Amino acid sequence: MTTTTPAVPSTLTAPPPITPSEEHKHSTSKWASIAAIIIAALWTIPTLGLFISSFRPEDDVKTSGWWTWFTNPNVTLDNYKAVLHGSDVNLATYFVNSIVITIPSVIIPICLATLAAYAFAWMKFPGRDLLFVAVFAMQIVPIQVTMIPLLSKYVNPPFGLPALAGPDAPGGGFYTIWLSHSIFALPLAIYLLHNFMRQVPAELIEAARVDGAGHVTIFTRIMLPLMMPAIAAFGIFQFLWVWNDLLVALVFGGGSLEVSPLTVRLAELSGTRGQDWHLLSAGAFVSLVVPLIVFLSLQRYFVRGLLAGSVKG
Repeated sequence: MTTTTPAVPSTLTAPPPITPSEEHKHSTSKWASIAAIIIAALWTIPTLGLFISSFRPEDDVKTSGWWTWFTNPNVTLDNYKAVLHGSDVNLATYFVNSIVITIPSVIIPICLATLAAYAFAWMKFPGRDLLFVAVFAMQIVPIQVTMIPLLSKYVNPPFGLPALAGPDAPGGGFYTIWLSHSIFALPLAIYLLHNFMRQVPAELIEAARVDGAGHVTIFTRIMLPLMMPAIAAFGIFQFLWVWNDLLVALVFGGGSLEVSPLTVRLAELSGTRGQDWHLLSAGAFVSLVVPLIVFLSLQRYFVRGLLAGSVKG
């Protein structure tokens, strides 16, 4: 017996390959784009209202809504002069305090987390996995639970160390806030940077070791350049969190206005001057403009950091 293979009809041919432009066209939807634009517009409306109210005179703010500005445009800079240089508010000092608090609170955890992440990812030592699990578990501990024990260690440190909190604290109280923000940020920073480092091909590290590179050379010349997107993404997160923080600065700053950031002063204004909406709107926008500029100017690095786990061949 002989078997014959059925002939394949000539009409059954392989489909043409999908070009990148066609793939992008199929992956996007007109309705999804419209919905995204609508959501973005609705999300921006409160910021627009705050911005307009900050430039309106006091009588207009107290007697009409911000949307009436479009029919009766009346602009003044008195609100910003009052909150930045007025004797009653003077947010300029607290603006500088926020900068002094935020910059070290971003740099310190990034420096420590990059070193720790490299050690967990590419150095072998006893108890490495157990210690990494312990660091990961610290993320689920609420900050509010740790404040009283941590503050007690600042006031009465062990081993006869100098106190970091209280009237005799060094640095005017800034050291305590810097250290607290760094402690709270380290678990997440180590976890994120460690996961990114593990995506680096092991062949790259082995090739560097064959060429005689040690851990210091590998970390500074290979890892740090590759980690810049991930570091930038975490730096943006940390900057926004520290700049908008109220609880940590209020508790570990000891309530002193000399080391208080903008958020503490604005919270005090909302309680003592709750009817001065024109001053509150101007002060709130002063506090908002810096993180807004930082996020918009570093947005491309933020997106790269979110995609920083992929490895191109």
